[in-house]
Amino acid sequence: MELCSYCISYDKFGIVSKKRGLSLEEKREQMLQIFYDSQDFYLLKELEKMGPKKGVISQSVKDVVQTLVDDDLVLRDKIGTSVYFWSLPSCAGNQLRTTYNKLESDLSNSKKRYLELVEQRDNLKTGREDSDEREDALEELKAIELRHEKLKEELAAYADSDPSALEAMKDATEVAHLAANRWTENIFTLQQWCSTTFPQAKEQLENMYREAGITEDFDYLP
Repeated sequence: MELCSYCISYDKFGIVSKKRGLSLEEKREQMLQIFYDSQDFYLLKELEKMGPKKGVISQSVKDVVQTLVDDDLVLRDKIGTSVYFWSLPSCAGNQLRTTYNKLESDLSNSKKRYLELVEQRDNLKTGREDSDEREDALEELKAIELRHEKLKEELAAYADSDPSALEAMKDATEVAHLAANRWTENIFTLQQWCSTTFPQAKEQLENMYREAGITEDFDYLP
């Protein structure tokens, strides 16, 4: 949590003046200096008491120290129920060396990849130099692609005459025919059950059948 960068103070005449506070980086440097000067171990509450002496208010000490821990500039360890913080000048040096080595490795890999891409580009250029023969070949290729697309469109237009498509339609028709007759059988069975169960409602049932589209000529498909 970054607090206001300006503090209010009063001069000897009682006039309010603004004094610029420390930036986050300056706070980090001041807190690190506490560790470097003493090379000792501290509890957070001890650091919060020492922070103001370095210009870091106690309320921001915890957040500042946490940023140092995140960057591996301050080490933290729990001993019993207490959490101790410490740092040595060598910690910062080791961190810088680790970062430097990583950047060197990344740079080396990037250079290697760049050279591979340059070589790949040069290989792809081989045989693709501008020439009359290449221009003619590209025009011919373009004409062939257009012809291919036209043939695909013509083939799609004749899809209905495709033997495999006709066979699939025949199979689908047969399945639909069987399903229609199966439902016709179910309707006749239901009519028989209604007539047997409600003989006194014959007229009402016949009206209901007509309204549902089940007329006298209703029958199985041939």
